[in-house]
Amino acid sequence: MSQLNLDPNIADMDAFYEQLIDTHQGLSDADSHMLNAKLVLLLANHIGDIDVLKEAFAKARLGLAAPTQG
Repeated sequence: MSQLNLDPNIADMDAFYEQLIDTHQGLSDADSHMLNAKLVLLLANHIGDIDVLKEAFAKARLGLAAPTQG
């Protein structure tokens, strides 16, 4: 059974998107990537449930390239 909420859950999606873009404004690509990583860790900590996080990881990974073998 899915615990990950995939239904729209942000009251003002436009305001959220605008804030997200504004937060990245003026950052280098490297700093923008670092900001995204920090956001993932902060929000994962807020969620706190490892089963929900595992489900989110799997959903986010769908359709992306498989890791290369080294």
